[in-house]
Amino acid sequence: MYESDAGLLAPGRAGSPAEATTGDRAFLQAMLDAEAALTRAQSACGLAPAEAGRAVTRTADADGFDVRDLALRARSGGNPVIPLVVDLTAAVPEDARPYVHRGATSQDILDTAAMLVASRTLATVLDDLERAAGEVARHAATHRDTQMAGRTLTQHAVPTTFGLKAAGWRALILDARDRLSAVRASLPAQLGGAAGTLAAFSAFSAPAASPVAEESTDGQEGTDGRREVDLLALVAAYARELGLAEPVLPWHTLRTPIADLAGALAFTAGALGKMAADVLTLSRTEIGEVEEEEGGDSSALPHKANPVHATLIAAAARRAPGLAATLYGSLAAEDERPAGAWHAEWEPLRDLLRLVGGAAHDGAALAAGLRVVPYTMRENLQLTDGLIVSERLAAVFADRIGRARAREVLAAAADRAHSETTDLADVLFDVLREEPELAGLDLAELTDPTRYTGCAGPLTDRALERR
Repeated sequence: MYESDAGLLAPGRAGSPAEATTGDRAFLQAMLDAEAALTRAQSACGLAPAEAGRAVTRTADADGFDVRDLALRARSGGNPVIPLVVDLTAAVPEDARPYVHRGATSQDILDTAAMLVASRTLATVLDDLERAAGEVARHAATHRDTQMAGRTLTQHAVPTTFGLKAAGWRALILDARDRLSAVRASLPAQLGGAAGTLAAFSAFSAPAASPVAEESTDGQEGTDGRREVDLLALVAAYARELGLAEPVLPWHTLRTPIADLAGALAFTAGALGKMAADVLTLSRTEIGEVEEEEGGDSSALPHKANPVHATLIAAAARRAPGLAATLYGSLAAEDERPAGAWHAEWEPLRDLLRLVGGAAHDGAALAAGLRVVPYTMRENLQLTDGLIVSERLAAVFADRIGRARAREVLAAAADRAHSETTDLADVLFDVLREEPELAGLDLAELTDPTRYTGCAGPLTDRALERR
């Protein structure tokens, strides 16, 4: 018994807007939209009667076609456009049938459909990224001066602020938004015919009864005395009908659009993955500096509230680079149309759109529901008993006793503080008595982690100026 992919093993995209825009029906509708737009463009250029464009457009509704049947029949030709053209041609009125798929090749339609699906999906992704960026900006502004431990290589390094951390998340999200926006604006239609020369379209002269053809000033006179249409104008009309960019060349084996899309999507997954990775670390029980507002249940442990949004984003960030690699690998496509390279793109492209769509949706929810725990952040700043400000002390001491001696003194003080489980400031009081050059220093101020956050506040402010 055939069952559709309901997303049972893909909770990251299940129920997200991207799921609806990338499903089999969505791809089928995009292929039908491409076919209808092609007939309308040929009507606009005098290569087909106006009524043919209207008839194909009326019929091009995915609900009138059997997706599963098309999938099974696609095996014989290697792509679903071939059986779709058969069914679409049979479904339109008889006088419109000669103008279905006229002059096109299967890759024209499927590539164009992929660009339509990508454009429609990216619209939802960009909406979610804007929401995520707005929520993260709220956290950055609220916690501009909320001190916390900065961590490098898993260890406490120097103090920072949660506001600066959140501002960094927002910067990455906005970088992803900008890249996806630019890619979406450049997504091109595909029209080239069998080998990218548009030759088949030139073989079809405008019908004698077409007033558009008679009035054209762009064409050449054919051997039968009728006007031929400027084929570059046809490509432009096709792109306009679709709302996609006009390609400079047919790109059957020039896969820049797919590669650019893959790169922007993989970057977006990684940008969201950075936020998720930080949340997963900071929400550990022994750290407890943030938590998801609505944690997920555990099947075995009733006390747990798992950081589910961050978990699903992290999973997407791990899968995305591999999918993008497959799409980059398809750049090496032979001849004017390839065997296998083009076909290898379909599933990873859809998976990548779904992953990023789900991750962006989870990212917006994660940011909106994130709880920040400043009290725990302040407590954790004290875990090293003052050692977290050793960099500051080293700089101040070096001015008085030289860098080498300062490092020696602080290393000994740190070892003693650690072995005696006492505060670094207490040990340093003894040190000051032994080092006259250090007399008069305010150890209480110098060892206070909350007073060593550098330009965290101004950096946060500057980051939030970006729109």
